[in-house]
Amino acid sequence: MFLQQTSPHLKQAVNVSDIMRGVNLALLPGIAIMTWLYGWGVLHNLLLCIVFALFFEIIMLKLRQRPVSPYISDYSAVLTAALLALSLPSLAPWWLSLIGAFFAIVVTKHLYGGLGYNVFNPAMVAYAMLLIAFPEQMSALWQQPLSEINSINWDLWQSLSYQWTGVLPPAISLDALTAATPLDAVRTGIASSAASISEMQQQQIFGYFGGHTVEWINLGFLAGGLWLIYKKYISWHIPLAFIASLFLCALILGSAVDPDRYPSPFFHLFSGATMLGAFFIATDPVTSATTNRGKLIFGAGCGVLVYIIRTWGGYPDAVAFAVILMNISVPLLDYYTQPRVYGHKLNSQGKVDD
Repeated sequence: MFLQQTSPHLKQAVNVSDIMRGVNLALLPGIAIMTWLYGWGVLHNLLLCIVFALFFEIIMLKLRQRPVSPYISDYSAVLTAALLALSLPSLAPWWLSLIGAFFAIVVTKHLYGGLGYNVFNPAMVAYAMLLIAFPEQMSALWQQPLSEINSINWDLWQSLSYQWTGVLPPAISLDALTAATPLDAVRTGIASSAASISEMQQQQIFGYFGGHTVEWINLGFLAGGLWLIYKKYISWHIPLAFIASLFLCALILGSAVDPDRYPSPFFHLFSGATMLGAFFIATDPVTSATTNRGKLIFGAGCGVLVYIIRTWGGYPDAVAFAVILMNISVPLLDYYTQPRVYGHKLNSQGKVDD
């Protein structure tokens, strides 16, 4: 008689391609809002990352003598490319997508053994590498919302031309197109003591939630994430723990310690890549914890690390670094949160004897 220990207890086989396709579809609300607010550069990054990722996926599969069609049709490379593209600035040059896709697919995925064997989230490792290697391009090319730059007649062809050639039209300057993200503006302002939180709110540096329309993007990814939970593609444990721990940290420091130095909980929840990280990145089934208790600890750790790095670290957003650091802890979490009955004698009812 056997006692089954680990979850989930599935009644039918898991179809990886269906899950990956569902997660890709859940990204669409956030992608649509990003495109509406920041223009065609968002879709351009998405297209480039997908093309480059599939190209490197095919090359590596052939080099490893694996069948191409089954692995391409599982949509895992497309999902990795989409998460990477959504992390790039809307004016990112084309070669950032190329280098990022190469690092995600070749280095982080296939050199570790392919899907199911990678230790770290491929998209986040690629993003972190790009941020460290190319800080200027990754931080200075965040476009302002289209509503704020329409007066200079910025269109699709000008955006594509700049991303491929790096050359702007004579009458347009890069300073007129770009602006610091709300997270970066707040971090810089507080670090230099140039302004308090209340002063930055009066200057409209950030809005009611996340600022400069970023809150609407997070609401789009929140809607997609809730749909994933409803469809049972992901469980609620990691997103809830992620959001709750980030909210609690911001509440303690922002409300109880110094509200003029530490932003409110809603600013942290609806700015940067919070909802994208909580529902789509941290929940990666390969690189996150597998037990329910492990998922809660994993998600809470991600949320705390996001707050710590955002507040005292050298980078304005911290989802990628938080997830990568918690990926390291997954074997330990799984080991200590797994039910332990081995070595115990089972009685005739299949239960563990005391």
